[in-house]
Amino acid sequence: MRKATKSPVVRRLAAAAVALGSCLALAGPAGSAGAAPADPVPTVIFGDSYTANFGIAPFNQDGTRDLCFQAKENYPTVATRRLAAKGITLDVQSDVSCGGALVHHFWQEQELPFNMTVPPQMEALKYDTQLAVGSMGGNTLGFNRILKQCSVKLRNHPLLPGEPVNGDEPAAKCGEFFESGDGKQWLDEQFEQVAGELLLLLELTHDFAPDAKRVLVGYPRLVPEDTAKCLTPAPGQTEPPLADIPQDTLPVLDQIQKRLNDAMQEATADAEGRADFVDLYANTDGNTACDGADRGIGGLLEDSQVELIGTKIPWYAHPNEKGRDIQAEQVADTIEKILNR
Repeated sequence: MRKATKSPVVRRLAAAAVALGSCLALAGPAGSAGAAPADPVPTVIFGDSYTANFGIAPFNQDGTRDLCFQAKENYPTVATRRLAAKGITLDVQSDVSCGGALVHHFWQEQELPFNMTVPPQMEALKYDTQLAVGSMGGNTLGFNRILKQCSVKLRNHPLLPGEPVNGDEPAAKCGEFFESGDGKQWLDEQFEQVAGELLLLLELTHDFAPDAKRVLVGYPRLVPEDTAKCLTPAPGQTEPPLADIPQDTLPVLDQIQKRLNDAMQEATADAEGRADFVDLYANTDGNTACDGADRGIGGLLEDSQVELIGTKIPWYAHPNEKGRDIQAEQVADTIEKILNR
């Protein structure tokens, strides 16, 4: 999954972006060498539902991005306050994070339900943007499809998006499915796509905001090392946090998530000029979906705070407020280190 693995389509997109970025650079004002931590730092937030913090209410509604479910108190907002308390001011030019975003929605418009669309997220970048922060990759990998492959209850739930990878394969055998044959081939192809597209995302950010420090934020850990903890419902809940996914399959899910984490980290290392990575997976082992009162991830079928037409939408393994605060702390700490380098 090195830089050379990019497909011809990805390479053509990158070449076109470089050309367009060069035109914008010629037309734009002269860029600064980078703001000192004491100065306001022009910042753009991008990303998917883990950046938008789907499930936490209230969420922003402006008539065009309602169905992005971007929490008013998402982790970028909380991290910005944490940094302000330390004398570091982020001038957030835009937060375009949106639930359901795939990596390619960084450069392509995203279709939402009811014929709504939102523009490509990279359009939020400005020539003077000095910091770009967000999480992407999980939807392109198809993690929701992977979860549905492993659970009968998720396959039959009317409010949870996506289809299993292969609905003809029994959920109880999904561990075997992803470790051999067609399931493994599908997974390998998905990871190759994620790797190439994340690299393109980071390159496009550099092209359109040459002075921007790029921060790719990983995903918090879902499955603990001790999978026996996943058999007990969290306080106040009746369903186990990972529903009916077989216990012997949980380590397979954990390895898939670890592989995604590694792919994201490798993309930041491979990016021209390098980028920074926030390794949430490594720092959330005690706050997985199976850690009871300490969980930072809402259970798959646990009611979130978001309600539509009188019905609560499940968390579907997204950070709750505790998890959001962990995200904010880790991201704020990383940004502080970057700006003081």
